[in-house]
Amino acid sequence: MSQTPVVQLQNATKRIGNRNIVNAISFDVPAGEVFGFLGPNGAGKTTTIRMMVGLIKISQGDIVINGHSITKDFDKAIRNVGAIVENPDLYKYLTGYQNLKHYARMVPGISKDRIDEMVEIVGLKDRIHDKVKTYSLGMRQRLGIAQALLHRPSLLILDEPTNGLDPAGIHELRNYLKRLAHKEGVAVFVSSHLLSEMELMCDRVGVLQNGKLVSIQSIKDFVDNGGVSRVCVTVEPAQTEQAKRLIASLNRTASPAKHQGQLFIQMSKEEIPKVNKLLLNAGIQVYGIQMQEQTLEDKFLEITEEKK
Repeated sequence: MSQTPVVQLQNATKRIGNRNIVNAISFDVPAGEVFGFLGPNGAGKTTTIRMMVGLIKISQGDIVINGHSITKDFDKAIRNVGAIVENPDLYKYLTGYQNLKHYARMVPGISKDRIDEMVEIVGLKDRIHDKVKTYSLGMRQRLGIAQALLHRPSLLILDEPTNGLDPAGIHELRNYLKRLAHKEGVAVFVSSHLLSEMELMCDRVGVLQNGKLVSIQSIKDFVDNGGVSRVCVTVEPAQTEQAKRLIASLNRTASPAKHQGQLFIQMSKEEIPKVNKLLLNAGIQVYGIQMQEQTLEDKFLEITEEKK
């Protein structure tokens, strides 16, 4: 993966009245990376994307794309950007193919072969000559992605790209975006609420909370939590308190679960045999020990709750 930044946000701020909707956020997205942008509703994700594509004015700071400032040299900055913000804008009275052909006329160098290639990639070959008004939401989303990629952008920005897609469509889109980034060197910037998909798709994620960037990490580090996992230990219910005291002697806290006899402990997998041996030597009946890997959703909720 190249470390050359395709897009750089430099203290980008959007202020409406006395309120900062987006508050001085800074990060880079290099070529060949899928960057996930996470945050609860109202966090400022779409506002950030609108600033990145020039749909709304930046109040303070700057956004630089391929070395060109959005505020000072918009035409050059936006030239290598493909984007879908919220919903793709399409002419419903035209066919899907006519929409792509119309867009291709606006950008020099897009051949018929490139249009056919994108139709094949997004899986619209059988319906591309039907009018867009007959398309489902998922089909319109696919056509919008084809349109955004026609001119081979170096930065692809997608706001909730999986809206309306069925599981097979989501799977295909995820694999295509990863291939686009890792094989063709495109920087892919994706905002989504489908955390399970972001976990499978992204190389890094940034979390936005109340307009502030509260975390930015590789997906592995984000989920891995420093090698510490939540472990569920099931013991004889009558021995629960004794087990908690023994575990506390290892400087670990055992929290009771909903079911009697179950305890949750934050620890590394290397510590599990030590805890098991300690409990067994004390005569405690251990019925099960199970690691519960933290998901992106778990970590996301943990971070956003902490920052409230």
